[in-house]
Amino acid sequence: MKIQRITYLSLGTNQGNKLENLQKAINLIGDKIGAIQKISSIYKTASWGFEGNDFYNVCIKVSTYLPPDTLLKDVLSIEQELGRERKSTENYENRNIDIDVLLFEDEIIFSKNLIVPHYKMLQRKFVMVPLEEIASNVIHPIEKKQINVCLQGCTDQSEIEKISEQLVRPIPITEKYNYIAIEGNIGAGKTSLAKMMSDEFNAKLVLERFADNPFLPKFYEDKDRYAFPLEMSFLADRYQQLSDDLAQFDLFKNFIVSDYYIFKSLIFAQVTLSNDEYLLYRKMFNLIYKEITKPDLYVYLYQNTERLLENIKKRGRTYEQNIESEYLKKIHDGYKSFISTQENLNLLIIDVSEIDFVNNKKDYNFIINKIKYN
Repeated sequence: MKIQRITYLSLGTNQGNKLENLQKAINLIGDKIGAIQKISSIYKTASWGFEGNDFYNVCIKVSTYLPPDTLLKDVLSIEQELGRERKSTENYENRNIDIDVLLFEDEIIFSKNLIVPHYKMLQRKFVMVPLEEIASNVIHPIEKKQINVCLQGCTDQSEIEKISEQLVRPIPITEKYNYIAIEGNIGAGKTSLAKMMSDEFNAKLVLERFADNPFLPKFYEDKDRYAFPLEMSFLADRYQQLSDDLAQFDLFKNFIVSDYYIFKSLIFAQVTLSNDEYLLYRKMFNLIYKEITKPDLYVYLYQNTERLLENIKKRGRTYEQNIESEYLKKIHDGYKSFISTQENLNLLIIDVSEIDFVNNKKDYNFIINKIKYN
């Protein structure tokens, strides 16, 4: 299990559109470093240590899974992405963005690239005033004093002015959603995405237990004979699993990611069962469906049929190798019909036909941002 730790960062800018610079930096920090819990007011100060434009400064509180060395690496990457060119000289200069690591939990770090607590923070009112606003009672690990006490001892006489403009805190996925269901056709990548999201966000993972179903291999050998027992067994198992796991969710308020939603039972049953079997199955499904907690977000991964067949072949499950494209198209049509009739379901459709989110971090981040900003 990953451990979340709290870090405080200082952001400053004195070039270009300063508000936009700060907001872009905050958004990137939220995307790449961790969940932003607090943002201070914006404070305007004269340039410090050199002649230049006035600075806008803020401090932010971030919850991150990153270790300090990786945190610093990503901070420098964000600065670079926003056009900052750090120079080896110690001289102060104009900059469109400057991000400093002030505190990392209560750790004291002295390394070649990182010193925490920041060795000059106590001397700088433009750091201490916004930091005190969001971390008044946090203890400075070297001084052994609260930040509000440290601010009182700051000898910096620079004028500092709070401005009225405010920055927008990006809402992390774990705050925005409690339960996300990821769906898609056979081979669309829903299980891979669910596992990756569970790992990144420390979420409870609910995976469909299809591998334990004794009827599945038999179904692909003789669909007419084994379709009904297969679909009934899947329905019972999915109901039991989701009921148990979502009951824990209600108790502990965990963030849950699943690689299926109970409605897929009806979609597959509609394709595989005869009319009489489907009518009987539908009665049972309607009773169960009323009892299942609905996801806060339903993500449908669309993958074209050609890619689906490639993925199925690649993962090498023996009983799936004879799946035909026509069967996959029927499944997709079933999902399409379901999606078109769900008025109260928070739905996000993502076309993943031309991306590889499993092996390409950029593609994975594309999906995460789609979910985050849905």
